[in-house]
Amino acid sequence: MISPAFWRGRRVLLTGHTGFKGAWTTLLLHRLGAEACGFALPPEHDDGVFRAAEAADDLLHRVGNINDLATVKALVAAFRPEIVLHMAAQSLVRRSYAAPVDTYMTNVMGTVHVLEAARQVDGVRAVVVVTSDKCYDNTGLGRAYHETDALGGADPYSSSKACAELVTESYRRSYFSAASAPQAASVRAGNVIGGGDWSRDRLVPDAIRAFRNNEPLRVRNPKSIRPWQHVLDPVLGYLLLAERLISDGQAFAQAWNFGPENSSEVTVGEVADHLVRRWGANARWCRDADEHPHEAAYLRLDSGKAKTELGWRPLISLEQSLDMTVEWYRQFDAGTAMRETTFRQIDRVLDHAVKTNVAYAP
Repeated sequence: MISPAFWRGRRVLLTGHTGFKGAWTTLLLHRLGAEACGFALPPEHDDGVFRAAEAADDLLHRVGNINDLATVKALVAAFRPEIVLHMAAQSLVRRSYAAPVDTYMTNVMGTVHVLEAARQVDGVRAVVVVTSDKCYDNTGLGRAYHETDALGGADPYSSSKACAELVTESYRRSYFSAASAPQAASVRAGNVIGGGDWSRDRLVPDAIRAFRNNEPLRVRNPKSIRPWQHVLDPVLGYLLLAERLISDGQAFAQAWNFGPENSSEVTVGEVADHLVRRWGANARWCRDADEHPHEAAYLRLDSGKAKTELGWRPLISLEQSLDMTVEWYRQFDAGTAMRETTFRQIDRVLDHAVKTNVAYAP
């Protein structure tokens, strides 16, 4: 179970804190009482959750590029974190086709820079490298992917995340094998959703933009299956893993899947239907018949190891995830104070975790 007592006052460096997943992690760490420092580029979207929920107030906010090794090393040396959560990335598949060099530089060398900085600073005890469910060599196995399955990727983004996994494994074996060294693990989640994501070429933000403009959502591959999950579910898993890296060390310095339950692994078209029903008004979707780059038709994660060895469980069903997501955007459009709205959603999940005795201990 997640323990606020563990996180209270714990020094945590979070890269990519201005992004969608990073901002939710920032707010969650604040709720848990951690002493966090964030390092990232400026937020890409003015209306994203980082600015809307005023997350910069909840940590030491440092702006910089993960590709600048000297700056990364200086920051780690100055802040001296005990835990490093590495989320900084170029995170969009379609953007990777247009910018492969930037994608590989950020996702591969950025990971090298973080691990290199961590190994040279005394006091770093745990590093969690966030990659992607798309790091697997998706050959159409027709089953969920396990942590031991082959890595690969047809597109630059997926390939770069597979490379980041290999980099993490190499550093783990080459530099982090001693019990006194930082313990490094990599984590893979599904298609995360939640309020405050405005990235293009992602289903939920594209849907919200279309519905707000009274336009149909154009869906590229409605029959493709994806593991959908609210952003808080995998992030709680990452934090639980970080705790175990500190308490139990090398036994947990591995790769881990944090995917949703099977019931949340549904087609793109089904998610679009859910969003249309929840948004109401004139919301609708249609199939986009234009030519598009390759995207895998089927992707599922097997999270049995995290459930068995960590005791982690997804807390939020697909229906609840979509409800929370639409609620966030509706509140945003209504001019509500989004910091309070976002913390209210976080608190609901934490309260639910207490009642179910799954992922959170007061």
